[in-house]
Amino acid sequence: MHHTLDPASASGFYAIMIKIFKIIPILTIALLFVVIFNSPVFAQTTKATGLPLPRFVSLRSDEVNMRTGPGVQYPVDWVYKRQFLPVEIIAEFGTWRKIRDWQGTQGWIHQSMLGGRRTLIVTGAERSLRQSAQTASSPIAKLEPGVVGRLVKCPETMGWCRVEVGGFDGWLRRVDFWGVYRNETIE
Repeated sequence: MHHTLDPASASGFYAIMIKIFKIIPILTIALLFVVIFNSPVFAQTTKATGLPLPRFVSLRSDEVNMRTGPGVQYPVDWVYKRQFLPVEIIAEFGTWRKIRDWQGTQGWIHQSMLGGRRTLIVTGAERSLRQSAQTASSPIAKLEPGVVGRLVKCPETMGWCRVEVGGFDGWLRRVDFWGVYRNETIE
């Protein structure tokens, strides 16, 4: 038995196939946008905790892995070996926090490796820790760049913060370290 193809129905079939092939690239691009922009790597403004972003925290351990993405399946990009080093949380995804360090390096750290203790890292040149919040005040200690200390308080209207560094308690200008926002108050 011979089957013959009716030209009228064949052209209808081909017309439908042509329409489908024209739609496939558009659907592919749409799907790519959905996958890319719903990816954890692009979760810059997701707030898993409801806490403000960005915010400063510190490393809880003396060995902390920073990963390229939010999960153990992502490779370790950097290993921090400094407990209490200040970092800035800039995004959240589940139990992972995207952080930035004082040098601008960014990556993902699990929340269990971060703590709320507010710390600072001295930047620039050698800095003077002073007895009071005045440049004329006597220096208590000289602080080298890279020294890490604890923020005790930062009054809102002052350009100074009270800090503890290596057993010394004194005042340091906000511009001499990284770890506090310009107009942030810490009590």
